[in-house]
Amino acid sequence: MKEEDRKKIEEIMDGMRCSHNFKCVENGFEMLCKAQECGLETHLECLECNRLLPCLFTLKVDKMVFCQCPLRVYIGNKIME
Repeated sequence: MKEEDRKKIEEIMDGMRCSHNFKCVENGFEMLCKAQECGLETHLECLECNRLLPCLFTLKVDKMVFCQCPLRVYIGNKIME
């Protein structure tokens, strides 16, 4: 991972509260929730909307479920390209 990405991740984490206590970071992003790019810069399509643990960043619109987690969106759009 690039140094600029590490700094951006730290910056994002400092400005948010995570209902999963940043488990994705602890695992080195190996156990990310499943999401995919959906054409929106600030959202991903959430593919795990039926998880047992509630997520603060879930947005349901009709039959679609979106992820609004700034950290997950950054990782999905910038690092996992």
